[in-house]
Amino acid sequence: MADTKVLDEAAIKHHSNDIRETTLWKDFLSLIKVGIVNSNAITTFTGIWLALYFSGKGFLANIDVVLFTLLGSSLVIAGSCAINNYYDRDIDHLMERTKERPTVTGKMNPMHALWIGIFLLTVGFALMLMTTITATIISLVGVVTYIFLYTMWSKRLYTINTVIGSVSGAVPPLIGWAAIDSNLSVMAWVLFLIMFIWQPPHFLALAMRRTEEYRAANIPMLPVVHGFDVTKRQIMVWVACLIPLPFYLYELGVGFLILATILNIGWVIIGIKGFKNKEIEMKWATKMFVYSINYLTILFVSMVLFTII
Repeated sequence: MADTKVLDEAAIKHHSNDIRETTLWKDFLSLIKVGIVNSNAITTFTGIWLALYFSGKGFLANIDVVLFTLLGSSLVIAGSCAINNYYDRDIDHLMERTKERPTVTGKMNPMHALWIGIFLLTVGFALMLMTTITATIISLVGVVTYIFLYTMWSKRLYTINTVIGSVSGAVPPLIGWAAIDSNLSVMAWVLFLIMFIWQPPHFLALAMRRTEEYRAANIPMLPVVHGFDVTKRQIMVWVACLIPLPFYLYELGVGFLILATILNIGWVIIGIKGFKNKEIEMKWATKMFVYSINYLTILFVSMVLFTII
C-alpha cells in the first residue's frame, strides 16, 4: 500500500477549499455507509421473517432474537464499512462518490475510524452470539470476505473483485434465517443466491457510470480493463441467471412468482436495449443501476407481503 500519511495529507489539501459543512453525526453515517447498512437490514429481516413463517414460529415470541439479529448484523456491517473507509482513504479522494467521506476530508482521524470499526464489530458479534452460532459464523464469513478478500486483496488487483465482494453482500438473508433456524433450508440458500447474483450487474452498471474515476484510482473494474461491450455481456449473463431462482420459492405463491418473473423479464428487456444504441451507454448503465435497486427492494419486500396477504 502507498504511503498513506503522504496521501492523506494530499487528499486533505486537495479538498481543503471544497468541503461541505457536515455534522459529527452525518460524518459517522458516512463512515459506516448507512445506505448499505439499511438495505442489508431489509434483506436480513426478510430472512428472519421467512424462517419464522416456514418454521411455524411466532414473531412476537421471538422478538428478542429478531432484535439481536437486526442490531447485531447491522453493527457488523457498519463496522466492516468503517474499516473499508479506513483502508481505502488513499484512493477515495479520486472518486466523486467517495471524495467527501470523513476519512478523506480530514474531518475524522483515520485511526479513530479504524477503532470505531473494530468497536462496532465487537459489539455486533456479541449481539449475534445471543442468536445462534450458525448465524454468528456466517456473519464472520461476511466480514472476512469483505475486509480481507475484497477490500485488502482483490479490489485493487482483479476484475473478479465484484464477484468476490458479492459473497459478503449476499449473507444478510442467510444470517437472518440462521438466527431463527440453524438448519438452513433450500429456500435460505436461494435467498443467498438471489443476493449473490444480483450484485454483479448492479455494481458493474455503477462501474460503467464511474469508469474514469475507477481508472484514476487504478481499480481494475471490468469496464476499465475490458471495456463496455464485455461488461454489458457480463451484466446480461448475471441478470439471466436470476430468472429461474424465484421458482424455488414457489411456496410463497403464484402471485410472488408472477411478480418476480415480471421484474426479471423487465430487467432483461432494459438490458437488451443497451446493445442497440452504443451512443447512450451511460444512460443505459444508469437505467440498469436504478432498476437493480428497485428490483431488490420490491422483490424482498414482496416476499414478506405475500406471506401476509
